Amino acid sequence: MRKCAILTMDSLADFEAYDCLIDEPMLALGWQTELVSWRCANINWSDYEAVIIRSPWDYQDDMDSFLKVLTEIEKSTARLENSLNVVEWNINKSYLQSLAADKVTIVPTLWPETFDANNMAGYFSHFATQQIVLKPRVSANADNTFWLTKDNYQDKIADLSQAFASRELMVQPFMAAICQEGEFSLFYFNGEYSHTILKTPAQGDFRVQEEHGGGLLSVTPEPSLLVASNNTMQAISKLHGELLYARVDFVRYQDTFALMEAELIEPSLYFNMDQASPQRFAKAFVARMTAKLPEGSV
Repeated sequence: MRKCAILTMDSLADFEAYDCLIDEPMLALGWQTELVSWRCANINWSDYEAVIIRSPWDYQDDMDSFLKVLTEIEKSTARLENSLNVVEWNINKSYLQSLAADKVTIVPTLWPETFDANNMAGYFSHFATQQIVLKPRVSANADNTFWLTKDNYQDKIADLSQAFASRELMVQPFMAAICQEGEFSLFYFNGEYSHTILKTPAQGDFRVQEEHGGGLLSVTPEPSLLVASNNTMQAISKLHGELLYARVDFVRYQDTFALMEAELIEPSLYFNMDQASPQRFAKAFVARMTAKLPEGSV
């Protein structure tokens, strides 16, 4: 039996995680899975043949230490999925600029290096909108994400100054379609499309995560959404090849769909929303591992 570490955090008590659903199909294919916190000390990563990054949802609190752990894993004999190169590219949302350069439609975004309260009014003018969103370029779980209006932003200056005192930020117009319709997440395993869900925020909120009261619905993507998603995956594969897993999040925008984020590090893959998805994931993983085995290996 071959061993695979599922990289997580010390406690998932405050989160909804579904990675246990891959344990059985992985075991059926000869792989024993084991949850391991990325913060655990003295782990011999070479005890595992593979390490799959799944739910280290506190990494943004200590990014340097997280990347150091991933570097140690890549130096071991274990195979890291997704790779360190992918993580380093995806960990800062400025990656969206390179996708936009490859004709991927993204949510319109400004990229100020530092927060300056004097620039706030100009952000509303730039996007010709009454509502904007400020968020860190490195973040997870919608942490330190601010939904602001022309009427209330001045009341938030102190909070904004504190939140972005040592963080790069990004500024976007508020996408009303998130509250009106929701955010679409499409999932790919080893480059192959798997399933789609629609995430909707709680009443009066804009955050779609379950931890913030968001709802989930399994959906069939309309053709134009699937085209936008496939085009995004093609742009990513040009840079990094096919990945074990990817989640791409879209919102309806004008007459098309705009990419919110390409989640390549630790996205929830919502195995609970598609009964066949855990098996698809396990098969994709084994296919990747088999492709790397020396000739004659079992």
